[in-house]
Amino acid sequence: MTKAIKIGMAGFGNVGKGTYDVLQKNKDLIAQRSGADISVKRVVVRKPERVIPLVSEDVIVGHDWKDIINDPEIDVVVEVMGGIEPARSFIMEAINKGKHVVTANKALLAECGNEIFAAAQKAGVNVAFEAAVAGSIPIVKALREGLAANDIKWIAGIINGTCNFILSTMRDTGRAFDDVLAEAQKLGYAEADPTFDIEGIDTAHKIMLLSSIAFGVPVNMQKVHIEGISKLEAKDIKFAEELGYRIKLLGITKNQDYGVEVRVHPALVPNRRLLANVEGAMNAVVVKGDAAESSLYYGKGAGGEPTGSAVIADLVDIARTLNVDVSERPKMPTLRHSGEQLPWADFGDIVASYYMRIPVEDRPGVLAEITRIIADNNISIESLIQKESLDNKGTEVIMMTHSAKEAAVQKAIRTMQALSSVNGPIVLLRKEELV
Repeated sequence: MTKAIKIGMAGFGNVGKGTYDVLQKNKDLIAQRSGADISVKRVVVRKPERVIPLVSEDVIVGHDWKDIINDPEIDVVVEVMGGIEPARSFIMEAINKGKHVVTANKALLAECGNEIFAAAQKAGVNVAFEAAVAGSIPIVKALREGLAANDIKWIAGIINGTCNFILSTMRDTGRAFDDVLAEAQKLGYAEADPTFDIEGIDTAHKIMLLSSIAFGVPVNMQKVHIEGISKLEAKDIKFAEELGYRIKLLGITKNQDYGVEVRVHPALVPNRRLLANVEGAMNAVVVKGDAAESSLYYGKGAGGEPTGSAVIADLVDIARTLNVDVSERPKMPTLRHSGEQLPWADFGDIVASYYMRIPVEDRPGVLAEITRIIADNNISIESLIQKESLDNKGTEVIMMTHSAKEAAVQKAIRTMQALSSVNGPIVLLRKEELV
């Protein structure tokens, strides 16, 4: 006999409507695969009059989220309102009432996830968040289930479609960042205030969650090194292309001997890598495990129905375990079975190879000064070329290094920047070979 599962949904924007529409459109298919008749009983939003025409007559639409919490027929709450409050209070109250939670709110989980997961474990309920990372891509399920036999070594992902659209367009057209950002806003890829996306904060929230799942570390946004793309120049994208690389904003987490790295920054990715060829607003995540080696997950990272698909995947999982004893349910994703916590890496300890663009005066001895500083900091040069400056004010030295310690590279940059022969800011980007 198919069991009935009633849903209470807080929020009915793009993702909320997409979730509802897919539930309606594929109702029979979802019931067949989950063994449950999953339906929305209540929706709460600020302006109910806007939502009432969009749902069937049997859905109760209101403005007070406590109506969902206090409804004994509701088994699972879906939080798609976004932001920290009142989303946090809504989820915590739902947990305290013994209701399961599905959320697409990466910012909330990255900031308050430890508190939420601890409360859920104590209450014996699930908090599922597949839709919080990379939209329709089932990366959370892949890490927790498909790659469960693997010791994960690293994860690297293009997990912000706005930034990927901007970088892809800059490369294709040679246009400046501000110009392409304006186009992205006009097309609806970027918000009116794009800071959250272009400065890497959205990507940081998502990679922190993936790091937590992969390595068992508690969420801690203070441990994420974040650089955005707003200062990138079109000529660096062009030079990278000439050298056989494409620049992508990556979220990266690695389990190294010196600790767990969690970082977000533009990176040069070799053209031959699949990740380098992810274009437009698409997302992709590469996971390196010891047994499965490298696997790529690709798809739409945003949008109503794509993200709604991920919300419903969580609802199906919860439906399958509703009658399972609490002690037999899967562990929450941020808890290590050993109870141990891996140490965090200091950003200065990371090891990478680098791209540097150094604007200098075109006179004898300048290159010798630059290479001496590089050598003094135990950095090995892989290749070096000179490009004539477009403004006819000297030349630009483009340098690629072998692997070096971040702290040593930063020290070399500071020393070079102080030279009288260096006549502009030095551009530093990291390379990710993804092997």
